[in-house]
Amino acid sequence: MRTTRSTTPRNPVAVLLAAVVTLLGLLVLAPSPARAESRPAAAATGLHIVDGRLLEGNGNDFVMRGVNHAHTWYPGETRSLADVKALGANTVRVVLSDGYRWSRNSAQDVAAVIQSCKANRLICVLEVHDTTGYGEDSAAGTLDHAADYWISLKDVLAGQEDYVVINIGNEPWGNTNPAGWTDPTIAAIKKLRAAGFQHTIMVDAPNWGQDWQGVMRANARTVYDADTTGNLLFSIHMYSVFDTAQEITDYLNAFVTAKLPIVIGEFGGPADQYGDPDEDTMMATAERLDLGYLAWSWSGNTDPILDLAIDFDPARLSSWGQRIFHGANGIAATSREATVFGGTTPDTQAPTAPGTPAASGVSPTSVTLTWPAATDNVGVTGYDVVRVNGTTETTAASTTGTTATVSSLTADTTYTFAVYAKDGAGNRSARSATVTVKTEKGTGTPGTGCSVRYRVLNEWPGGFQGEITIGNTGTAAISGWTLGFGFPSGQTISNMWGGTPTQNGASVTVASASYTSTVPVNGSVTLGFTGTRLTTNTAPTAFTLNGASCATG
Repeated sequence: MRTTRSTTPRNPVAVLLAAVVTLLGLLVLAPSPARAESRPAAAATGLHIVDGRLLEGNGNDFVMRGVNHAHTWYPGETRSLADVKALGANTVRVVLSDGYRWSRNSAQDVAAVIQSCKANRLICVLEVHDTTGYGEDSAAGTLDHAADYWISLKDVLAGQEDYVVINIGNEPWGNTNPAGWTDPTIAAIKKLRAAGFQHTIMVDAPNWGQDWQGVMRANARTVYDADTTGNLLFSIHMYSVFDTAQEITDYLNAFVTAKLPIVIGEFGGPADQYGDPDEDTMMATAERLDLGYLAWSWSGNTDPILDLAIDFDPARLSSWGQRIFHGANGIAATSREATVFGGTTPDTQAPTAPGTPAASGVSPTSVTLTWPAATDNVGVTGYDVVRVNGTTETTAASTTGTTATVSSLTADTTYTFAVYAKDGAGNRSARSATVTVKTEKGTGTPGTGCSVRYRVLNEWPGGFQGEITIGNTGTAAISGWTLGFGFPSGQTISNMWGGTPTQNGASVTVASASYTSTVPVNGSVTLGFTGTRLTTNTAPTAFTLNGASCATG
């Protein structure tokens, strides 16, 4: 999910600089006859590169046709991959976090994502989003940090070379000194190869992915040659910088001519304040050159104009979604399923119903539920806990295990809960039997000690991205919390991960999410959000947690 589209207004000086670098890039990209055959073909362990083409392990050409999905911010939207596949996609690029900026996706979660991709016959491009804007955005993580994250997942990724492409880090450099992109990119590639990874690796361009100063284009040959396996794929992100047919065709043709593999890893079509991307040429050129493209993005954007599906509903495609899936050179007309899935059938069998949940750890604001596991012909990937009120159900928590804590409840109130199991293909079980729980009466006391740190990570005209870290300075773990504060300068929250916000004028309350509800002694949880602002963006100065005042800073 993009907080803003990563584009830069182009002025005459910038355009001239881009033109000069582009010319140099053409010269650098052009391979000499001696070098064109200098590297022996790598042993095919799975998806791999030969002569600038992405091939499957059996040597068949594979052209990506798919979308991006913001999994790390919407982990409960597990049906999305099945929905994307049903619309014809053969690939999905999945947003993950290495824990530097957002909540880290665990090895278990990543394994479930891969299983879901395979169950839905989708090639899976996995990317770390925390690197976005590194070198310009001080909150961004490094490519080296991202490489360490992939190495920590080696046991999960090993053996998945036929199905998984590793996109080291999203848009790993901003517009400040983009030439600094080259060396860290090479170092991260070498680190992964030294750790034994044989997967095809994808690298994003600088300039927030759009390479409008031509750094990736000029240094692509050097970066490619640094990969001893040759299984390296370049990714360009095309938004408002690419608003003419000439810019698009020149850039893509330069890589194809040099036999350097490239995909359009993200692109948008709707116009913004910087220009109107020429998505028609992007898609037509990708089809003509047999290059992959991955549209941004399925759903959940801060700016909903970029949502392909409204509220994650495949039956409610936006005009952008209709263009991508059903328009000229769109996914439905041009996508071809990877042959690695040949001879298999889609998984349509739902898991069995979970056992009856049991309640424990009942407090005034939370309850912990535990239930016997479900079974599935392929594998259960998670569970949804629902709150039942007559014929109405509301999702209360999601988990990959058989225990979940439901928080943000009201004291001295009766609740009924049940559980569903789900598998990697999005099949959902029958509902479990229900359990009824009454929360304890409130104590009337503020609760445990706390500290809150508030900081602005990024700003743009009319908007910003913020982060709130809640620390437990008390002597007992916090289980379930509600944070309160006030915005002093007319700010509003547009989207939040890690909690559910409610705003009334300047007053904001945030209820914990299932995965942030517990704060251990001397521990902390972090919330991220995007919002709107006026001319000033003064930080809140006072915070409460469960009614108790918190220290700040």
